[in-house]
Amino acid sequence: MSHPMKAAALAAGLVFLVAFQGAPAAEVASPDDAARYLAGIQPSTDSPLAKYTRDAGWKQHAQYFDTAWKKLDRDQLSKIRTWSAEHLKERRGTLFYLFSGPDFLYANAFFPNASTYVLAGLEPVGRVPEITERTRLSLPNLRASLNTALNLTFFITAHMRQQLQHGELAGTLPILYVFIARAGKTIREVTLVNLDRDGVVQPATQARAPQTEPGVKIVFSSGDGPPQTLYYIRTDLSDGGVKNSGFLKFSEKLGIGDSFLKSASYLVHTRGFSRVRDFLLEHSQNIVQDDSGIPILAFKPDEWQLNLFGTYVGPIGTFADKYQAKLRQLYQQGRPPRLEFGIGYRHRANDSNLLLAVKKKSAKTESQ
Repeated sequence: MSHPMKAAALAAGLVFLVAFQGAPAAEVASPDDAARYLAGIQPSTDSPLAKYTRDAGWKQHAQYFDTAWKKLDRDQLSKIRTWSAEHLKERRGTLFYLFSGPDFLYANAFFPNASTYVLAGLEPVGRVPEITERTRLSLPNLRASLNTALNLTFFITAHMRQQLQHGELAGTLPILYVFIARAGKTIREVTLVNLDRDGVVQPATQARAPQTEPGVKIVFSSGDGPPQTLYYIRTDLSDGGVKNSGFLKFSEKLGIGDSFLKSASYLVHTRGFSRVRDFLLEHSQNIVQDDSGIPILAFKPDEWQLNLFGTYVGPIGTFADKYQAKLRQLYQQGRPPRLEFGIGYRHRANDSNLLLAVKKKSAKTESQ
C-alpha cells in the first residue's frame, strides 16, 4: 500500500473511532428500570440509569408526572377502580381493547387483574426504548404526547401520530412503559413480535415478513403477583384489514374475554367495521364502553343485560350524525346512577355516559 493510501486509511479509521466514541451509548438496563426512568420514577439503586436521574431535566420531568398522576388518580383512576370493583363482578382473564392505541392507563383502571390485555390500533410500535444521555432531550416530547390522555381521558389521534413518529422515543412503547410503571407494575420481559395471517405470534426479525402485523409483547406483574401479558398489535381493524390479517384468529384463540371501548371515533357504528363489532359481541362476557363503541341497537335483548351509568347528551359536534335515539330513550326511562368520573369524548363527569353490557347466562352457554 502506498504512503498516501495508508494515510487515507489511517485518517478514515480515526474519524470512525472518534465518531464511535462520541456517540452516546445506551446503558444496559432492565426494561423495568427504563420504564421507571421514562415515567419519572427512581430506578433501582444499582441501575446504570440512576446517574441520569441527577439531571435537572429529569427531575423536572419526574415532578411533572408526580403532580399529573396525583391529580389523575384523585379525580379519575381511583373512582374508576371503585366503580369496577362494585359492578364488574364476573370478569374474564382476557381483555380486548380495540382502537386503543397505547392506552393501557384506562384498560388497567377498569380491568386491573386481567391476565392478558389485547390492545390494537394504527399507531406505530416503535423500538424498545434504550436510555442514553440524549434521551433526556426527548422527555418533553413524551410529556406532550401524553398531555391529552392525562387531561381529557383520550388521545387525539392526529396529534399523537405526529408526536410518535419522531425522536428517540418514537412509537407507542415509551407510552406503554410510562403507563405500566405508573400503574405500579414491574416489567419482566419485552419482546417485539410479528403476527402472521394464521394468528401466530412470532418474535420479530430485522426484516418483517410480508403479510404480518408488527407488535410487542410485554410481561409484567404487580409485586409478587402472577404474571400479566400485554399485546399491542399495530393493525387495520376495518373489515378489509382484518380479512387480510391474523388479528381476529389470534384473538379468537384467547377464548371468551371482556371488552372495553372508549373514544373509538364511532367506527364500529359503520358497515366498514362490522367484523370486529361482531367478534366482540360473540367473544365477550362483559362489554364496558361509552357511546362511541358498539351501537345500542346491536345488543339483542335476549342476549344482553344492559346497565347504564351517567347521562347521554349525544355525541360531540364532530360526530353529530352518530346520535342514538334508542340510547336516549333508555336513559330517560331508566334514570341511571350518575358517574363519579368523566370518560370518553364527553370527558366531564356530568356529561359522560357508560354502558356495562353483560351477556346473559343462556347466551353465554350457547356462545361457548
